[in-house]
Amino acid sequence: MNLLRHLVRPYLYTRYGFHRLTASGSFRKGGVEYVDPSISPWWNPLKQAIWKHHVKQFHGSSCSVASVVACINALRSLGANGIRPITQAEILDQVPTGHWKQRMSSGGYHGRRGLPLPLLGQVIKDSIATYGLTAGHVDIVPTPKNTPHQSPLRTLLKKRLIDFDRHGRGLLIAHFDQGSLIPTLNIPHISPVGAYDAKTDHVTMLDVDPDETRPYQVGFETFFNGLSTDYHHMFKMHGYGSGGYVYIALR
Repeated sequence: MNLLRHLVRPYLYTRYGFHRLTASGSFRKGGVEYVDPSISPWWNPLKQAIWKHHVKQFHGSSCSVASVVACINALRSLGANGIRPITQAEILDQVPTGHWKQRMSSGGYHGRRGLPLPLLGQVIKDSIATYGLTAGHVDIVPTPKNTPHQSPLRTLLKKRLIDFDRHGRGLLIAHFDQGSLIPTLNIPHISPVGAYDAKTDHVTMLDVDPDETRPYQVGFETFFNGLSTDYHHMFKMHGYGSGGYVYIALR
């Protein structure tokens, strides 16, 4: 794993520097807009819950933990007022799927840290079961690179964004290339979606990265590009192909 870091890091910083110098990628003008975190979506109990229970990851590879615990606490709060939120440490102790806790350690599980998309989906399923929550189904959706503009995959994603934003029918956790959305390194990242404005076609992210102190919004095409960008081939050695999302449908 240390060798992997040494091989990938120069490439990531070179790509970052190129985009910064050329004002391209996520450095382009008008690419990302930060949102006032005091603006809370009170008209939608599910959105209110995910905003309320949004937390930051505790180290560089623990974005999955912060994202999943936020969603689990949001779902738990819908069924009972005043329930104590579970912590990131607690959920790691209770959900052993995929050696999740070991993957969050400095050495990882056999050198593997973080969660690829398929494993993220299974962790979410098992977390829902562990805490006795009710959900219609959990859908793990890969988003391949070069997906056609009129693809049913895009249409379904927009429908689910609307179902979440306007009707509170489900939650979305994105598995994406963070550097495609904001000015940072192009690395796999996980965070829950916080809102979708159908009029402006913008997606708001509740990024669990502690460096991102405010929610931010990007256009749907930028968001989808972040989901469908192939990760660097060195990440594929550890199960990271491309991104996608996990949709938690409520009954």
